[in-house]
Amino acid sequence: MKYVVVSGGVISGIGKGVIASSTGLLFKTRGFKVSAIKIDPYMNIDAGTMSPLEHGEVFVLDDGGEVDLDLGNYERYLNITLTRENNITTGKIYSHVIERERRGDYLGKTVQVVPHITDAIQEWIQRVAKIPVDDSGEEPDLCIVELGGTVGDIESAPFVEALRQFQFRVGIENFALIHVSLVPVVNGEQKTKPTQVAVRDLRGLGLMPDIVACRCTQKLEKPTTDKISMFCHVGPDQVLVVHDLSSIYHVPLLLDQQKIIQQLSKKLKLETIHLTPTFVEKGVSLWNDWKHLTSIHDRMFETVNIALVGKYTHLKDSYISVIKSLEHSALRCQRKLTINWVEATDLEPDASESNRVNFHKAWHEVCSADGILVPGGFGARGTEGMIAACKWARENKVPYLGICLGLQIAVIEYARNVLGLHDAQSEELVTDAPQHALIVFMPEVSKTHLGGTMRLGLRPTIFQENTEWSKLRKLYGGVDVVHERHRHRYEVNPKYVPDLETAGLSFVGKDDKGERMEILELKNHPWFVGTQYHPEYLSRVLDPSKPYLGFLAASSGILHSLIDN
Repeated sequence: MKYVVVSGGVISGIGKGVIASSTGLLFKTRGFKVSAIKIDPYMNIDAGTMSPLEHGEVFVLDDGGEVDLDLGNYERYLNITLTRENNITTGKIYSHVIERERRGDYLGKTVQVVPHITDAIQEWIQRVAKIPVDDSGEEPDLCIVELGGTVGDIESAPFVEALRQFQFRVGIENFALIHVSLVPVVNGEQKTKPTQVAVRDLRGLGLMPDIVACRCTQKLEKPTTDKISMFCHVGPDQVLVVHDLSSIYHVPLLLDQQKIIQQLSKKLKLETIHLTPTFVEKGVSLWNDWKHLTSIHDRMFETVNIALVGKYTHLKDSYISVIKSLEHSALRCQRKLTINWVEATDLEPDASESNRVNFHKAWHEVCSADGILVPGGFGARGTEGMIAACKWARENKVPYLGICLGLQIAVIEYARNVLGLHDAQSEELVTDAPQHALIVFMPEVSKTHLGGTMRLGLRPTIFQENTEWSKLRKLYGGVDVVHERHRHRYEVNPKYVPDLETAGLSFVGKDDKGERMEILELKNHPWFVGTQYHPEYLSRVLDPSKPYLGFLAASSGILHSLIDN
């Protein structure tokens, strides 16, 4: 097993995840089987209880694991299926060690950060790296390990020390380190000092970078790379420039041009790994498809404007999988994607008095959009604005896609304005029990513990009888069952389903017991679809999510040709 560690210096959020994913992709195009692990130094057990505005999106895996959004990058780029074990947090490690101490596993020894915490980290990495992550069921050849945060932070110290020890545990020929650093441009001058200091700190902690990946807004000049090479104790060809690009899907091509795999091969002695011809052929095909995809991106001129009506629009990472799913679909439809971010509260009547400028701007974005998307979220804030946007989409035949909360919003809107239940509500959104609770709390979900207690993970959705007309079902290939990932506490009240369906709102997909509403669709509408599941979690760069693909195609006016093909 070979390990490639990706660490970061100077600032966090510098692009380690994209560089790690792109490096993994390049290994995969050479025929290697690749896995990935993300280390997050925070004390939380997982990301499930963290605010999207603080840490970005919570990504959900097949096994129901609520993990860091970078695991979504790994799955999308590498087309692999990870588990909750692939996300290591300080909380998980300390819980594991404390549990062992309570069992008496340490035989009376004083339990300390070194060696007990550091040993637990190393054992976790070695164990998880061997878990198969693709359809072959075979052990991976390489594992990309991303260390979150910034080297030098107090919370990451045990992980840095564990990785220092790890290089000798597995052998230095099986361990390579990519350090990602920032090269700021000040008054037109490219400054190398932050990178010099970051690498010096890293070396002081016992880790020597094999590659220094320099993030910058522009291409680095040769004197800049030469200076970094000189002061960071690496060769000039070990300094890679990762400047801003028109699309992150160009990053693998940029790294390949700078021969990153050849550099890592020297250190890891990759020629000792026997490659299966089948995987080599798949790798070549993958690389050709990827290059074709990026070339299409550069030639797209027609645009499609999507209004994303959300609750966490101040931090775009809150919807990173939604954004990526729209990008994947736009590439397939050969459209240049424009996302207009609409804060849902700005659409509500109160905003017309408190902030008229934002109110009129928000409604202009909604009314001029080619499609309206309402993604998932929690809590009452902004939901009346979402309902208003949904009403506009339904009445004006504008393509609409509702995800999780967005499906529930569509049900409430339809009940109010078509069924005439003007006080229709969700139990989540009001403190007092509403007279017409269209959305109710799921009985098996805990009301006292929030972490890991929702309906999570991969679950089947059954298309109902006589739904062959469904546009979404046709995009799925006319299948009877689809498996998608879920993350929710509330569901459509089955008591109101007959009345809603009689009024024209079709629940074309239900769970395997026929009790939970999974997909709604309006028949006589260009595209009015809601899903209780989160299809964005399974969208891939070369295989877009079907609900998003249908929505983007309908918004672009090419849905029928897409279905016919």
